Amino acid sequence: MKVLRTVADARAFRAGAGTGIGLVPTMGALHGGHASLIERAVRDSAATVVSIFVNATQFGPGEDLAAYPRDEPADLALCARLGVTAAFAPGADEMYPPGDATRVQPGPVAARLEGAARPGHFAGVATVVTKLFAIVRPDVAYFGQKDFQQLRVVQTLTRDLRLDVRVIGCATVREPDGLAMSSRNAYLTPDDRRAAPALSRGLFAARDDWTRGERDPAKLRERVQRTASLPGVALEYVSVADPLTLDELERPASRAVISLAARVGKARLIDNVLLGMEIAELT
Repeated sequence: MKVLRTVADARAFRAGAGTGIGLVPTMGALHGGHASLIERAVRDSAATVVSIFVNATQFGPGEDLAAYPRDEPADLALCARLGVTAAFAPGADEMYPPGDATRVQPGPVAARLEGAARPGHFAGVATVVTKLFAIVRPDVAYFGQKDFQQLRVVQTLTRDLRLDVRVIGCATVREPDGLAMSSRNAYLTPDDRRAAPALSRGLFAARDDWTRGERDPAKLRERVQRTASLPGVALEYVSVADPLTLDELERPASRAVISLAARVGKARLIDNVLLGMEIAELT
């Protein structure tokens, strides 16, 4: 496996790589969810690139940029074991050279939920993803469903900017007790870890109601809130929205994404379930 440290390195690699390039963008601290994305990319692609870059522009003031988990040796070892062709692990000056001032401002799909809770977050995401696509020039990029709004932001900007990249969403990978895998799970104390699966239990309870025929968005929201509200879990929002636009649903619909954010100890966790359609249908 090649380790690419500079934009020049990445472009030289891409020039000789031909077609069928898959990209898995990450911020490192790789876990089983990332591994599933990488395995899918390796299976689908002639060559697979994994980017490892903690992107400062998507963190707001007072957020966890300094504390964000980092273990590049372990990340590179996992990538090598999984058959990655090249890891792109640039420094900050490579991605944001001196004088850098351009930002990609995403549209309305970024305004709600995480966009409202974390102002500027999705501008940072959209900017770094656009840079990665310009540098690596992948044919396909893989993103996890766990960060559902991010997936929709990236799919929308790719369409709107006419970028020649197919963006594929892949199902959330969970721990045996249902907790969505996340790098930020490392912040959970033992007590927090016991409380955190309440989030997925709330989502799964609403999913079960949907399966039994419930379509009232207010009742689905209430089910999540009632099931997930436990000591140690502070819900920030529960949303029942259209999966394409993330507009909040006020009346029954044939498809929905139920998403939430919550504080569990020092960790801020997000999760979701998609109803009435498959993740592969989103483009």
